[in-house]
Amino acid sequence: MALKILLNGCRGRMGAAVAAAAPAAGVTLAAALDQGDDLAAALAGADVVVDFSSAQATRGLLAAATAARKPVVIGTTGHGAEEQAALRTLAAAIPCVWAGNFSVGVNLLFALTRLTSRTLGEGYDTEVVEMHHRQKKDAPSGTAIRLLEIILEERRLGREALRHGRVGLVGARPAGEVGVHALRGGDVIGDHTVHFAGAGERLELVHRASDRAVFAQGALRAAQWIVGRPPGVYDMQDVLGLT
Repeated sequence: MALKILLNGCRGRMGAAVAAAAPAAGVTLAAALDQGDDLAAALAGADVVVDFSSAQATRGLLAAATAARKPVVIGTTGHGAEEQAALRTLAAAIPCVWAGNFSVGVNLLFALTRLTSRTLGEGYDTEVVEMHHRQKKDAPSGTAIRLLEIILEERRLGREALRHGRVGLVGARPAGEVGVHALRGGDVIGDHTVHFAGAGERLELVHRASDRAVFAQGALRAAQWIVGRPPGVYDMQDVLGLT
């Protein structure tokens, strides 16, 4: 029997991409909802929720899914750090895949960024640059935030090490700084580059998305994987067996 998903945020770009990718993935849309629709009423007919709505809707979504005991896949970005931590605590009551990016390639980028940070160490200055279309509301992107988290974890640095852009007479770059830069323009779906600059050499890890279908396919793969899992918050590294 085909997996039945409740698609929340169906009128957005990613919602449309998930709906388009569902037939090829062998998935049925039990319901396609957006702002103002009755989420609780639609949950009964679904096996899992796939959410690409808005950051403001996440708390209500998790409350409804927990009450209905339904697993969820959350691809919505734009939550503050403290807010996301609180929401992840709520999400842990049910099976949940929470990821800022569902692309298989991007999740390999996460794994490679961890390996590279660990191998090169503190002698290489690290900068993360991302670019998205002009309509994207949050910055930096959820993918860039995850890349930064990985770098900070490997280098045992706090968030105070992050430098969001530079302007003016900022002086020499401190050794423990991690730069992050968000570019916006045109219809760019998503580009991410991690720069490791050392004395005499530079290494760059690059991922460029040219079609939202790769994110939709990954989200549907996560939806198929999460059904039947124990409660807890997972990510695409778990789905792909990269952890």
